[in-house]
Amino acid sequence: MDDGDFAAWYAVTFPRVRAAVTLAVGDPWLGEEATAEAYARALSRWGKVAGLDRPDAWVYTVALNHVRSRIRRQRLEARYLARQRAGHEPPPPEPDTALWAAVAQLAPRARTAVALRYVADLSEAQVATAMGISRGTVASTLHKARTRLAELMTTDERSTS
Repeated sequence: MDDGDFAAWYAVTFPRVRAAVTLAVGDPWLGEEATAEAYARALSRWGKVAGLDRPDAWVYTVALNHVRSRIRRQRLEARYLARQRAGHEPPPPEPDTALWAAVAQLAPRARTAVALRYVADLSEAQVATAMGISRGTVASTLHKARTRLAELMTTDERSTS
């Protein structure tokens, strides 16, 4: 099968797979996101997936594994946040001018994601909703922003030493 076969297969199977995954996980947003991720992975491995007896079964498995991974990550984050907040809520720290100067150098989407996640204390899902992007894009954007901030802060420390 070629990519044209993928497109036809996708058009026929996507609505049913999305409905089943959404029903299984009980969350329309997560069902949609997991199904889209599974189909993206199917496309990248189409040569192998197309040869399976039931390519849609493979997609179901990948989608549900994606959901399980996401849930594990959310639980880990919740436990971490609970430990951080145990006992009392510390006052917000005074802004570090060097840090805020570095944040100001980030691209607009990265600045927004950093502000919503770390200043407004929204979850990745809430940031995604607020920004109108996928949760995966939020995670990727935040990862890149943290990497860039580390570079900027290291450069800043070297120049002031």
